[in-house]
Amino acid sequence: WAYLSESQRRQRGRPARQLCCESRGRDTSVADTIITSRQNPLVARFKAAAAGRGDWMLLDGEHLLEEALAAGVRLDVVAADPERVPAAALAQWRRRLGQDRVAAAGARVLEAMSPVRAPGGVVALAARPRADARDILAAPGALVVAAVDVQDPGNVGAIVRAAEAGGATGVLTTTGGADPFGWKALRGAMGSAFRLPIARVGSIEDVLPAAREAGVQVVAAAGRGQTPLDSVCLTGPTLLLVGSEGGGLPPALAARADTQVSIPMAPAVESLNVAVASALLVYEARRQRLGALERR
Repeated sequence: WAYLSESQRRQRGRPARQLCCESRGRDTSVADTIITSRQNPLVARFKAAAAGRGDWMLLDGEHLLEEALAAGVRLDVVAADPERVPAAALAQWRRRLGQDRVAAAGARVLEAMSPVRAPGGVVALAARPRADARDILAAPGALVVAAVDVQDPGNVGAIVRAAEAGGATGVLTTTGGADPFGWKALRGAMGSAFRLPIARVGSIEDVLPAAREAGVQVVAAAGRGQTPLDSVCLTGPTLLLVGSEGGGLPPALAARADTQVSIPMAPAVESLNVAVASALLVYEARRQRLGALERR
């Protein structure tokens, strides 16, 4: 009964199918009970998660669900449309999570649960991963991307994805920017948010002392006229700062970095997308680090 409220669970003598659900055939098990009402308590829980309220994140689609399971993320409940999800997949999730944590839901109910314009046929509530900024910065060979007040959830997700792909050891985001565990950012990260340590901090300035203490150099991405990216040594522990889509990094924060770098661009191009810039920074660090290993 993972999809019922506490008060409803206490009504021990009342079958789940009477609570805004219907059952197919004579089998009244949870496996065959289908949620048909948008007033079901589970719908409200998914809406709260979609709005960023509480400790749960909303996953939409089979791919994200499987990525979360593979990464060991704790799932609280899964709701799937049996008309769109293969029976074998439903059976597998029930074996792994338990019968009471996998509910069948009609298409209209699933649309109410998911904020995605075209829901993927299955949604889930999963526990938000927890990581500490100090631990991320203290990791051996740290290569950390700090997204400062990046507003677009798609950009935040793409930054996380590029960071993992390029071998970064963690990501920091700020509370003034998009939530890295919001549903849009999770779709952009394509599972990387489940594997890469991510910490959300109030201000990057607050973690700079921890970076210095851990021996991490701070490199800020800036506009033209700064040190060329390929001229800066990134083989040691490094914190890469990238700024918001419109204004970039605040000048006062960039001034506190050990180095400000510029990414070479054609004269007619004013700036790069923040996720693209993050990828270039991470892959330059990767190039240098692989080169250093080969020279040993």
